[in-house]
Amino acid sequence: MIVEFGHFALILALLVAVAQVVVPAIGAHLKDERMMRVADPAAVSQLFLIAIAFCALTHAYVTSDFSVLNVAENSHSTKPLIYKLAGVWGNHEGSMLLWVLILALFGAAVALFGNNLPLTLKARVLSVQASIAVAFLLFSLLTSNPFTRLDPAPPDGRGLNPILQDPALAFHPPFLYMGYVGFSIAFSFAIAALIEGRIDAAWARWVRPWTLAAWMFLTIGIAMGSWWAYYELGWGGWWFWDPVENASFMPWLAGTALLHSALVMEKREALKIWTVLLAILTFSLSLMGTFIVRSGVLTSVHSFAVDPARGVFILAILILFTGGGLALFALRSKDMQAGGLFQPISREGSLVLNNLLLVTGAATVLVGTLYPMALEGLTGEKISVGPPFFNMTFGPLMIPLLVALPIGPMLAWKRGDFAGAMQRLAFAFGAALVALVAVFAAEYRGPWLAPFGVALGVYVMAGAVVEWANRVKFGSAKSDEIIRRARNLPRSAYGTFFAHFGIGMLVVGIVATSAYREEHIQAMKPGDQITVNGYNVTFVGLEQARGPNYVEDIADFNVKRGGETVARLTPSKRLYDAPPQTTTESGILAAWRGDLYLVIGDAQPNGGYAVRAYFNPLVRFIWLGALIMFIGGGISLSDRRLRVGAPSRSRQPVAVPAE
Repeated sequence: MIVEFGHFALILALLVAVAQVVVPAIGAHLKDERMMRVADPAAVSQLFLIAIAFCALTHAYVTSDFSVLNVAENSHSTKPLIYKLAGVWGNHEGSMLLWVLILALFGAAVALFGNNLPLTLKARVLSVQASIAVAFLLFSLLTSNPFTRLDPAPPDGRGLNPILQDPALAFHPPFLYMGYVGFSIAFSFAIAALIEGRIDAAWARWVRPWTLAAWMFLTIGIAMGSWWAYYELGWGGWWFWDPVENASFMPWLAGTALLHSALVMEKREALKIWTVLLAILTFSLSLMGTFIVRSGVLTSVHSFAVDPARGVFILAILILFTGGGLALFALRSKDMQAGGLFQPISREGSLVLNNLLLVTGAATVLVGTLYPMALEGLTGEKISVGPPFFNMTFGPLMIPLLVALPIGPMLAWKRGDFAGAMQRLAFAFGAALVALVAVFAAEYRGPWLAPFGVALGVYVMAGAVVEWANRVKFGSAKSDEIIRRARNLPRSAYGTFFAHFGIGMLVVGIVATSAYREEHIQAMKPGDQITVNGYNVTFVGLEQARGPNYVEDIADFNVKRGGETVARLTPSKRLYDAPPQTTTESGILAAWRGDLYLVIGDAQPNGGYAVRAYFNPLVRFIWLGALIMFIGGGISLSDRRLRVGAPSRSRQPVAVPAE
């Protein structure tokens, strides 16, 4: 009965969403305040109904109700509770329910906290947001119903994919969807503004906090997925340019560009056309990611569905919203003013360069991801575009972006002093030079470009420190003045410092791990030893153990350094009960200078076991950098200037002149 109640709530949510599309839109057109105010309760009601449906499906998983097809195909009675809960969204149907739940959550948030918005704009934003909900609720109910019953019910379920039975994967999809779906608000604001014909600094101020929130969640979601791939898949790497990894990375790149573009628009009323276009494209890339994951057109260890019929439905949604948004943009763009002018050497100019490189990078990733599919569709030939392509095309685009990153904040708005900015960055250049010399001295055998990459990351980190020091007049003012300035700096400025510093850390981790990684593959018997980057690793033996829903072979390795034992690592191989699938569990000795990473493989004919041992230098900088970026976003979001919306002077948007 609870399952049917959830199904009925989902149908009601669809009807409410339809009303939310139609009534406020008509009210905004007729300037009828009563009709426009329908949007707020409708958005909250839609969230409440979808939440009921989600709770009903969760109840079915927790109680192992195998009369529900979705539960029978993705759960098992012996699964730990955390993975029963994760199983709710660890499949196509359940994940789409989570998708629409988060979509409704963002819509309700605008309804509840968007009181500073003009009534007509708010009504149109919620109407557009509801139109997206209608499309995906129809998709869920017609092609991906999570409440379909089985009769007779099987005695037990098939179980969740074992590689998804991991704590990081339990939380990775919700964070990722908060990012994916969060960009729908920026899209809704863009479409609403195009319908109204009003694009100004106030609009940018209203859009920026929602975009920042989505960017934060997408950042931490991608980082969690990277961390999971690192320790769970047993490949010893953190990023593989997998199509589904790319599907989340593309909207992150476009969303980062949108954040910076909205800042220029808010401060200088420039880049209006470009910012609106970015808002449309960023959400379009999120929809593209949804299509890639769920259509079966590309193969990935992360894919949810391989049903072409579902893919056609999502493709229709993608064409409807992307095509419709771009068509409306094309109709309105001739009426939009370009905004304020500025010199190329200025803070605006540096942010434009930032945008161009980020968007070009996103386009490069898009081409590399979709080219194999297009080629197969046209010629039938199957090819794989892997890391070499992306490293050779995407990497060089990021170098000028990172070089310009610390320079931009040192330039004034409208017209900047480039020579003065270089002088203020002297400490950053000095820190980079020291890092360059130190890495060359430590790793003089090559690769020769890697020290420059590490120095570039240090330069970005030092640039963030210099920016803060410059803002508080560190070194040129008295201590009490420095403290006063530091306290009075807006939180958004501290958020920027943290985000830029985190990017520098991430770059150092990426370069060091990619360039100086040490790898050994060896067949080992108990008593055999292997030396990895100064660690002496001895294979002690192997024993079997029983987990809650698997059996595993646990290897025991004694790790010594300088003759003293520093760790016992226990990598293992697990065989799950349902479905009967094998996974690897790595043994990792984490340290600031790098990770010792061990994986136990198959038994060898001579009685030993295949062992892969890696040393990944500074790999922790990657996830620590992403975490610092996330924290920086949160600090910026807590700035009252973002939370309260546009200042009073901007509450009356300037109408776009019509021709």
